[in-house]
Amino acid sequence: MRIAMLAATRSTCLRRQVGAVVVRNKKVLATGYNGSPSGLKHCLEIGCLREKMQIPSGERHELCRAIHAEQNAIIQAATSGVSIKGGVLYATTFPCVLCAKMLINAGIREIFVTEGYPDELSRELFEEAGVVVNRLALDPDPEKVKDLEK
Repeated sequence: MRIAMLAATRSTCLRRQVGAVVVRNKKVLATGYNGSPSGLKHCLEIGCLREKMQIPSGERHELCRAIHAEQNAIIQAATSGVSIKGGVLYATTFPCVLCAKMLINAGIREIFVTEGYPDELSRELFEEAGVVVNRLALDPDPEKVKDLEK
């Protein structure tokens, strides 16, 4: 999870910095953070359309110019020729429904998150697909991470 948190520091989103890392057999397969597509201007430079339109969190994803952290991790794996099937995702925020569908199809079987997100359909899809979602909290001691109830 610390690697996902580090990846989040690279985010160029004005609303929420998200990081993700995919692991299998204790090996990091791919990482991602949310930000504009390669070569395009970042929200830090031009502002956030969703913020200007006062769109609540979890709604109207199509108006966001950023690619989500989970999507960037999947893309990184694909462009590197690395299968993430059977992998575990560590993400700083619970995935939205768009990312949930991609993660399910990519073969992610388990997810660990530290922060919630208002997307009930995402939760339902993970449950139906048998993807286990775990909530983690960072202990005040940054070296300790412990499981919390789902």
